[in-house]
Amino acid sequence: MGSLDTPTSAAENGSTIPATFPGHHKSLNKDGFPAGIAPESDPMKKRKASFLPLEVGTRVMCRWRDGKFHPVKVIERRKMHTGGPNDYEYYVHYTEFNRRLDEWVKLEQLDLDSVETVVDEKVEDKVTSLKMTRHQKRKIDETHVEGHEELDAASLREHEEFTKVKNIATIELGRYEIETWYFSPFPPEYNDCLKLYFCEFCLNFMKRKEQLQRHMRKCDLKHPPGDEIYRSGTLSMFEVDGKKNKVYGQNLCYLAKLFLDHKTLYYDVDLFLFYILCECDERGCHMVGYFSKEKHSEESYNLACILTLPPYQRKGYGKFLIAFSYELSKKEGKVGTPERPLSDLGLLSYRGYWTRVLLDILKKHKGNISIKVCFCLHI
Repeated sequence: MGSLDTPTSAAENGSTIPATFPGHHKSLNKDGFPAGIAPESDPMKKRKASFLPLEVGTRVMCRWRDGKFHPVKVIERRKMHTGGPNDYEYYVHYTEFNRRLDEWVKLEQLDLDSVETVVDEKVEDKVTSLKMTRHQKRKIDETHVEGHEELDAASLREHEEFTKVKNIATIELGRYEIETWYFSPFPPEYNDCLKLYFCEFCLNFMKRKEQLQRHMRKCDLKHPPGDEIYRSGTLSMFEVDGKKNKVYGQNLCYLAKLFLDHKTLYYDVDLFLFYILCECDERGCHMVGYFSKEKHSEESYNLACILTLPPYQRKGYGKFLIAFSYELSKKEGKVGTPERPLSDLGLLSYRGYWTRVLLDILKKHKGNISIKVCFCLHI
């Protein structure tokens, strides 16, 4: 099932946040607003003021960090401490893209000329459901493989409602400050923290930089707890037993949930093994990614969650983790498969991995190849 080739700097399938945003955009004038717009009349100003504050559910165009305008939906709003009665910040979802790009924006980033009427979500869901044909429903049933982490439609809506706003904006892990992608249910005492500081070795997290600095002077770890089971050059893999290292396992789950959507957060980590991939230098072994697996799986799952941290993506580590999970399955004498659903980037990594494996097999094959039966695998 492939080999454990050491990852290189070559880009792997799936990226984090695009350098530029394709889609709708408007050219801007020197003040940062759409060009070619005549000075506003009083009636126009009154009309725009009538929209404020924008209601949750409003659809509008928003200027992103690339300077272009893109369609968004207002997910939440919050009153600014200083300003007038209509001075709000808005948490928006870019409707053409993954939730990982959701963010708080200021009013001046929104084009009020593009405001659309708020649509009742229940009516919208009902209309969408009615539009789906019987054939489409059958195709979805056939292609979607259910795993024990699967969320049905009602649970998915409840999950998205509960986790719609990111609670932690950034984290500091080792030498990197990383923007988070999703909500993670940290303990209540961390609800007011926009940034958390993680010890990169034991994964304890703190509210303030000074706390982390004090902790680092006392922390004896220079690598993940557990056994080093693989080493090649500067790469090492550590196997961590969730039962023996419960706090580490739980902290890893909190951290991973910031970058994984629609995944169950396991508080009972006793049943899992965690495989931590590290880059090692004279300062220690620094986590770049991991995957987890159940110790005993009746369905022969060889992988529960997989994550490459954003600073280390597009270096081949995702495919390396996948290859490692299959090597463990081979050692156990089992046919392994990952749990479903896979994240969007996880799916791309698996497709990239199997594409490479199959191409290697075809490349080494001598003689003619006859394809008699073609199976379509839905990962």
